[in-house]
Amino acid sequence: MKPRILFILHFPPPVHGSAMVGKYIRESEMINSEFDADFINPSTSTNISDDMGKWRMKKVYKLFQIQIKILKALMSKKYDLCYFTLTSNGPGFYRDLPIVFILKLFGKKIIYHFHNKGVAIAGKRKLNNFLYRYTFKNSLIILLSGYLYYDVEHYVNKENVFYCPNGIPGNEVNISLKSSINNSALPCRLLYLGNMMVEKGVYVLLEACKKLKERKLFFECHFVGGWSNISEEEFKERILQNDLSDVVFSHGPKYNEEKHAYFTSSDIFVFPTSYHHEVLPIVNLEAMQYGLPVVSTPEGGIRDEVIDGETGFLVPQNNAGALVEKLELLIQNPELRRHMGLKGAERFNELFTLNKFEQTFTAILKAAVNKNIS
Repeated sequence: MKPRILFILHFPPPVHGSAMVGKYIRESEMINSEFDADFINPSTSTNISDDMGKWRMKKVYKLFQIQIKILKALMSKKYDLCYFTLTSNGPGFYRDLPIVFILKLFGKKIIYHFHNKGVAIAGKRKLNNFLYRYTFKNSLIILLSGYLYYDVEHYVNKENVFYCPNGIPGNEVNISLKSSINNSALPCRLLYLGNMMVEKGVYVLLEACKKLKERKLFFECHFVGGWSNISEEEFKERILQNDLSDVVFSHGPKYNEEKHAYFTSSDIFVFPTSYHHEVLPIVNLEAMQYGLPVVSTPEGGIRDEVIDGETGFLVPQNNAGALVEKLELLIQNPELRRHMGLKGAERFNELFTLNKFEQTFTAILKAAVNKNIS
């Protein structure tokens, strides 16, 4: 018989990294063929800007419904493993605790898959330290990168930790040439793609654009993403205040073919995040897939994605000056952009395809089912 697994994981909406990974898992032919799988979405939010992090009665009611659904699943079938995308800290962790309690009440083997971090800091509080010890006792964990083990090392033995970087579906992308390399009449196009959040480095990049314009560099910067703690009105006002209307453009969220068009028409991908939950952002992988050099920060597991000086650059967080220096170097050197982009694409194809993720993830779950937890 196939191992029976209850997957408690997020999938869209809302659209964010962990939800997209959840979507890939739920729709994976490989995973569904290897396991007798049931899926429950624990999300109580459908819109990042309007709903997430806000406690409303309808969310409390929906959370109760989710818990009932999990109880019914556990009573109706004997699962060999329960997989849960646990939130690492904050209100989301407390929201997830009743689910942890239910799984432990039924004596289930649990494997947590972390798409965020913050345990090490939150665990300094006595209450959180107690709750983490309860949560992680006799449990397994999947992390996206070895750079993230520090976050849980006080609660989980290394032998109970698995590593599985995210992977994304492949696209038919011709990365052999970028249009602007042989056409100096076109501006170098910078692309930011992600939720429009202060913590994602949106305003750091905007400040860098101001400095790049002052240096009379020939470029455009396009911001693509859903409005979050930065509103469309606020962002456009900043563009006007900094006299950037001729070089900076915002487009809101784009998906599928529209998103594809922005990647294929861009020359540099910029993601200067300092977001404390950032672990292994999918947007960097998407940019690598399209043959773009990536300029990002060493937050979380990004060092596994971007090899500094080889597939792009890693700059200090919240440092517009350092960001400007790397962007200027790339803007003025189209052949360097092309070389780094090709190297990034090679790294993507080796490590971060969806097929590679499915193979690693499936192997982890099989090992978890058979593992004696120490």
